Amino acid sequence: MKSGETPSIKVRPGVVLRELILETRKVTVTDAARALQVTRKYLSELLNAHTGLTADMAFRLSRVFGTTPEIWLMLQLEYELSKVSEKLEGVQFEQIR
Repeated sequence: MKSGETPSIKVRPGVVLRELILETRKVTVTDAARALQVTRKYLSELLNAHTGLTADMAFRLSRVFGTTPEIWLMLQLEYELSKVSEKLEGVQFEQIR
């Protein structure tokens, strides 16, 4: 990101999963957790933004829902970078040359 550029806050992958995949396909959390071979508790934490997405979960999501792991990991990365950028806005760092 260029200096002075303000990123828009991105959405967590769990929100995308819940709203764009599970809700539109009418898939329950229990059924999705079973298909992903994870606990319902873990999936619920991901969907409710209480935990971040791992590479393992990105791979599982890609296999179950016909996407790529990179899509999921990019959503997570963009979200994390936007939060860090917001947190560190205005902080001056000394460059080492």
